[in-house]
Amino acid sequence: MEHFTVEQVATRLGLHVKTVRNYVRDGRLPAVRVGKRYRIAKEDLEAFTGLPVAAPARRAEVSSIVQIDGIARSDMDRVSTMVLGALSGGPRGLRAEFVHDEERSHLKIIILGRLEETAQVLRIVDALVRD
Repeated sequence: MEHFTVEQVATRLGLHVKTVRNYVRDGRLPAVRVGKRYRIAKEDLEAFTGLPVAAPARRAEVSSIVQIDGIARSDMDRVSTMVLGALSGGPRGLRAEFVHDEERSHLKIIILGRLEETAQVLRIVDALVRD
């Protein structure tokens, strides 16, 4: 039998944790107390909402740091402009940040997002660096 915490139920229902706790304390949402926490059975949550409880969708994300050595400021501007341009029309939730150390001629690109979208950005960076 699958059980959920109050926090998990609140997230699934889009409610505040205190609201779910009040439902439990009022007896509107059956729960079992385990130590200092409540556990809500999947079946009880489904009966409370009148809807089946779907498993949360799996999602994988990646954080990448690309370091490019020997890059001048003008080339850094070109790379950052092209990458940001590619991101502007692309998927939401994909981010890139740039840190350029002029003294050492280093550029670090930090890319955060889903796997496939991040791979596309990395291919763009690779093509720009090869030029």
